[in-house]
Amino acid sequence: MAAISSTLLEIAFILYLVAVFLFGGSIRDKRSKTDKMSKWTVLAVATTIIGFVVQLGYFITRWIASGHAPVSNLFEFTTAFGMMLVLAFIILFFIYRVAVLGLFTLPIVIIIIAYGSMFPSDISPLIPSLQSHWLYIHVTTAALGQAILAISAVAGIIHLVTVVDQTKSTKKTFWLEAVMYVLVVTIGFIIITTTFRAMDYQAEFNWVDKEGQEVVMEFNLPALVGPHEGELITEGKFEPFVELPAIISARKLNTVIWSVIIGSILYGAMRLIFRKRISQLIKPFTKNVNLDLVDEIGYRSVAIGFPVFSLGALIFAMIWAQIAWTRFWGWDPKEVWALITWLFYAAYLHLRLSKGWHGEKSAWLAVVGFAIIMFNLIFVNLVIAGLHSYA
Repeated sequence: MAAISSTLLEIAFILYLVAVFLFGGSIRDKRSKTDKMSKWTVLAVATTIIGFVVQLGYFITRWIASGHAPVSNLFEFTTAFGMMLVLAFIILFFIYRVAVLGLFTLPIVIIIIAYGSMFPSDISPLIPSLQSHWLYIHVTTAALGQAILAISAVAGIIHLVTVVDQTKSTKKTFWLEAVMYVLVVTIGFIIITTTFRAMDYQAEFNWVDKEGQEVVMEFNLPALVGPHEGELITEGKFEPFVELPAIISARKLNTVIWSVIIGSILYGAMRLIFRKRISQLIKPFTKNVNLDLVDEIGYRSVAIGFPVFSLGALIFAMIWAQIAWTRFWGWDPKEVWALITWLFYAAYLHLRLSKGWHGEKSAWLAVVGFAIIMFNLIFVNLVIAGLHSYA
C-alpha cells in the first residue's frame, strides 16, 4: 500500500506539470481572449482535477498504510498542503474562470510537493503526543486554511507582475523579484538534496542537546555548521566551520544554508542567460488579466481562508494543546508564528474593509502574508527547535 501511495504522488506530480503547460497554452491562445473556456483551458482544468483525484488517492492509501492521518511530519504535511492548494484553486477557478490563476498556482504546488519529497518519506509509528484524533482535525483544517490564504498570494503576484513597471529598478521591482528569488532558492534546496541523496552522503556527530544529553545527529549534506559541542564520528566527512547553540537545529540550518547557496547560483545563472528579471520574463503571461477580478479573487481567498485557518490553527490547536500538554497556550515557536499569521490576516481584512486598501496595496499584503506562512513552514520547522519539531 505504501508503494502504491508513492506511485500515486508521482503521477499527480506529473499531471500538474502537464497542466502548467496546458494553462500556458490557454493564455497564449489568442482565442482565449474572448473564450474563457477554450479547449486549452478545458484540458488544463481537467488534467488538474485528475491530478488532484490521484493525489487524494495517495493521501487515502498512505493513511491506510500508516494507520493515521498522513500529516505527522514535514513530508506528509507539505504534500498535503500542496493537495489543499490544488483544491482551493479548483474551487476558485469554477467561481471566477480565470485560467492565469492555474498557470501561477500549479508551479508553486509543484515546488511545494518537490520540496516535501526531499524529506524522509518512510512510514513510522506516531510519537505519543500525536496519537490523537485531533491530529487530522487540527492539522488538515490548518493546512486547508493556509492553502486558501495562499491563493490570495497567487492573485497578488499576478496583480503585481501586471502593474509593476519593469523598465526601471525601484523598490517595487526589488521586492517582487525577491519573491521570485525565494522560489528559486526552494528549487536550489530540491537540487542539492537530490544530488547528495543520490550520493548517499551521511555524516554523524555526537552532540549535546538543550537538555544536556549526548545524542547523535546525522547530516545528509556536508556540514557547514555543526551541532552544539559536536564531534564528527564519521571518517572522511566535512568538518563544520561553526558550532551552533542547542536551541538551533544545526542539521536543518545547514540545509537552509546550502539551499541559499545553490539557489543563489541558479538565480544568478538565470539572470545571466535571460538578461532580465524573472518577474519580467513571466509578465507577458499576464498581458490580458482583468485586474479587478484578480483583486476580487485575492480578497475572497482571505475572506474564506481566514476563518478556516482560525478554526484549525488556533481553536482546534488550543483544544488539543490542553489535552496533550494540559495548557491551552504556550510560547512554542510554532504557536507564536501561527498567532502572527492570524494577526497579519486580521490586519489585512481591517485595512481592506476599513481603510480601502484595494488593488496593488492589497496584493502586496497578500504576498507578505504568504511569506509569513512559508517562513513558518520552512524556517520555523527546519531551524528552531520546539514542541512541533516533528520533521
